[in-house]
Amino acid sequence: MATATKTFEYAVRDRSGKLVKGRVEAPNQAAVAGRLRTMGMAPVSIEEVSNSGLSMEINIPGLSDRISLKDIAVMSRQMATMINSGLSLLRSLSILAEQTENKALAKIVAQVRTDVETGSSLSLSLGKHPNTFPPLMVNMVKAGEVGGFLDEVLLSVASNFEAEVKLRGKIKSAMTYPVMVFVMAILATTAMLLFIVPVFKGMFEGLGGTLPLPTQILVYLSEAMRYVAPVTLVALVAFFFWWGRHKNDVAVKEKIDPLKLKVPVFGPLFQKVAMSRFTRNFGTMIHAGVPILQSLDIVGETSGNIVIERAARDVRESVRTGQSLAGPLAQHAVFPPMVVQMMAVGEDTGALDTMLHKISEFYDQEVEATTEALTSLIEPLMIAIVGVIVGGMIIAMYMPIFKVFDLIQ
Repeated sequence: MATATKTFEYAVRDRSGKLVKGRVEAPNQAAVAGRLRTMGMAPVSIEEVSNSGLSMEINIPGLSDRISLKDIAVMSRQMATMINSGLSLLRSLSILAEQTENKALAKIVAQVRTDVETGSSLSLSLGKHPNTFPPLMVNMVKAGEVGGFLDEVLLSVASNFEAEVKLRGKIKSAMTYPVMVFVMAILATTAMLLFIVPVFKGMFEGLGGTLPLPTQILVYLSEAMRYVAPVTLVALVAFFFWWGRHKNDVAVKEKIDPLKLKVPVFGPLFQKVAMSRFTRNFGTMIHAGVPILQSLDIVGETSGNIVIERAARDVRESVRTGQSLAGPLAQHAVFPPMVVQMMAVGEDTGALDTMLHKISEFYDQEVEATTEALTSLIEPLMIAIVGVIVGGMIIAMYMPIFKVFDLIQ
């Protein structure tokens, strides 16, 4: 079922009188006002944002209920706003359970609320759902509960996850175009070999004589494709099914992750992404008051690469024995010298979390610049490759016809 939604910009005042602005999607202004008042806010203005077209939310079973990192970020920011406005934790969780658009997440939030109501801490309740709430979030919430700054921690969690979503978007933008062009080239080549070349083959047999070598190769590939295409299709389906089930296995990651960092062109991009993720998560946890040894355990796992995960584990053991952080980091080539030096400065000045966030911002900019450079490089390259393949096949198909024309002349 399709539900029409509109985007509204609002301005409200919280319990302290502070003016807060934001944007929300809802069916109408009344729904926005009701939602804001439930959160303890006093609406000042609510205005619809004009869109180029109708915004539609399509509810597809098994797809629309998938919980994304963006959903967790939105939930964290909303909870932080409500707690900062003076609402109790239970009241905040109740509102989130009722108003969260993602039904699967709303159900889990309701379970968390029930656990908290029975006396469990928020961090312990979140930890019961490891597939929904990452360890980074659980440990930061725990630190916020102990330190009495839960709202600040939740805002940090939201900012961290929003940055991660943005980072993933940059990677997808760099990978989507070449992958799509490659797939289209494969489909076009296969279609020509299966449907067009056989038609020309019948014409060639009527001409008689010996076909040019490129045409013979093309005809051979066309005949072979009738047998190769089904086998290849089955193999690809089997591979993607296997990959979906085993891509996170340690044995698979041990083989694939080191190659990711060494692969030409994309290797440096993968390393920059991993460094951005590692330093951002590490800095966020240190700022939240999570102990450094516990932080190293978690940020290694969230880096997305087993090489960095094992390096973080080695660094953790060295720090446990009393060594500084920068020294053990320098022993692992996966950490660039700049990262090691800036973290050493952060240790010496007592501003490690600030320095880690600066490193993360630097690598975010590097990722953006690299993706733009790759896109500008790959676009003409892929077009040239497709042109050579398709153009070569067309020339090979018409060579016998040109040969006949030469004989007539």
